[in-house]
Amino acid sequence: MQQNFIAGVPWRNEKDLRSLVENRTTYTLDACELNIFETHQEAKDVNLVFGDLVLTTMLKGKKVMQLFDKPAFDYLPGESVIVPPNEMMKIDFPEANWENPTQCIALSISKEMIENTFNLLNERFPDKMLTEDWGLDLSCFHLINTQDLSEIINRFIKIGVKERSKDKDVIASLALKELLIRLTQTQAREMLEKTYKQLSSNNRLAHVIDFIKSNIRENINLDQLSEKACMSKAHFSRIFKIELGMTPMEYVLKERLKMAKQYLKIGAFQIQEVCFMAGFNNITYFIRAFKNEFGLTPKVYQGMGK
Repeated sequence: MQQNFIAGVPWRNEKDLRSLVENRTTYTLDACELNIFETHQEAKDVNLVFGDLVLTTMLKGKKVMQLFDKPAFDYLPGESVIVPPNEMMKIDFPEANWENPTQCIALSISKEMIENTFNLLNERFPDKMLTEDWGLDLSCFHLINTQDLSEIINRFIKIGVKERSKDKDVIASLALKELLIRLTQTQAREMLEKTYKQLSSNNRLAHVIDFIKSNIRENINLDQLSEKACMSKAHFSRIFKIELGMTPMEYVLKERLKMAKQYLKIGAFQIQEVCFMAGFNNITYFIRAFKNEFGLTPKVYQGMGK
């Protein structure tokens, strides 16, 4: 099944390892520092602190992490964690060994870069629907990577590790800005999933999401959605895409595919039944869209659960 994992991060040669626990390789750029950590043996109570805000992304293996004096959580590939400056990360490596090492990146981003990026967004796109201002919400710190977020993290790692041109820092700076935007969009989507019901009466974006989820089997179109948001189609589409990283109709499609996946897991329905139960009216389109999103046809996915 398609996973939003990160690829192409080099491992250290065994002779170059200075430590078997959180061995660190660093690539320094103008506004950030890219660190690659790898651990080859079991360990407990490893502490890590950065002076700047850090985006960490798990690449291989499993960590158990504790932050903000909250309960510890499993940290797995396909996930990212945002850590504010000077916050202690407490980490265990319950399964790490030579055959099953862990690998993680930590991208520390300068305060100036973060402020400049969000100030620019607040100037250019002041009419936000979900929150008043652009910025990162540190209460939403443990994220499942979206495809967009994974793609820009992958690109940034490639720039940090492999780029050799004179304008490397300029390229990295542009990628960092995009990375910060993708992070806010990922957070916005996760936040909406948890709060759209509570917010739907006084927030236009949450109201639209509530309508989509409540009518996902019906024929939904852009005219309806922009009307629910009390906006023109063009303005609504633009704001939706900026805030959530996808168009309104792409969101509808993802919701339908998510529902189809749940029905397929149950295993009691024919593929054609699932297609119509999830709001699709064309079986060929459904199969193609499902495979494009999850990397498998509905039939193969359903068979995996048996």
